[in-house]
Amino acid sequence: MDETELLTRARNGDSAAFDALAARYRAELKAHCYRMLGSVQDAEDALQESLLAAWRGLPGFRGRSSLRTWLYRVTTNACLRLASRRPKRILSPDHGPPRGDVHDLGEPVPGPVFLEPWPDDVAADAPDPAAAFARRENVELAFVAALQHLPAAQRAVLILREVLEFSAAETASFLDLTPTAVNSALQRARRTVQDRMPPTTQQAELSSLGADGRRELIDAFVTAWERADVDALVSLLADDVRFTMPPLPAWFDGRDDVARFLAERVFETPWRLVPVPANGQPAFACYQGAHDGRFRIGPINVLSVRDGRITELSTFLDPNLYPLFGLPEESPS
Repeated sequence: MDETELLTRARNGDSAAFDALAARYRAELKAHCYRMLGSVQDAEDALQESLLAAWRGLPGFRGRSSLRTWLYRVTTNACLRLASRRPKRILSPDHGPPRGDVHDLGEPVPGPVFLEPWPDDVAADAPDPAAAFARRENVELAFVAALQHLPAAQRAVLILREVLEFSAAETASFLDLTPTAVNSALQRARRTVQDRMPPTTQQAELSSLGADGRRELIDAFVTAWERADVDALVSLLADDVRFTMPPLPAWFDGRDDVARFLAERVFETPWRLVPVPANGQPAFACYQGAHDGRFRIGPINVLSVRDGRITELSTFLDPNLYPLFGLPEESPS
């Protein structure tokens, strides 16, 4: 059934028709919420609020814009409301300085504080490689983290204009601003984000390695980790590598401190690594071995790379994330 027919039925109170319409845009709207809020769980809350508001407001939709445009307006405003009630999500270096004592990791920081990883749903063999490349860039950890340093309205402007490519006039109508105010906010937002972004995106870094180079790096990382071969693992790290582990406050900066942490704390038990899609970057679900021989779910580890070396190991320890990635409690045999 085409969109026009579904829309007619939905306006007449057919909830199944509305569900079918919403399903066509659900994935991209949820990604929009994630960029706005830095949390998969908050993104789901915002999306549910948005779809409920859209269903209730559907009789007032006059078709002066496309349905997709109208849904983005509703969703953006839901995100702005939620952002006003919840703290900005941050990365570990924004919370405090690095630590030198690998035996003092601190207590988990309470509350929704840290940025969460995104279960990337862009298939490697997507029919439009250029569009898939751009979509992955727009959910990379560094980009989403940089967005969180913007006031919520500026964040919305930058995403709507530069990620989703809405016009200044459309963006202004979403946010009850003038096009001039939108353009001014966009310039300020660009400067803030550029100052916090690495010069090269992860997609560009991974592309420059080529398929063989990516496979060699990932295979070497997994082999070294599962064998607890610290020397081999350290050889894959950049000099300025970081190891973070939210919601614990501790993080380590530089290859020497990261190597000491790996050697003295990480490999006290065996591990199995299972690849997972996250933020368009190499990522793994880490299953930790127990005395009974079973391997149970542990952290989700997202890697960042530069010039073929790992620059960051972002290790997410929050167990509430595991169901969002569809991870089983025990490692598949």
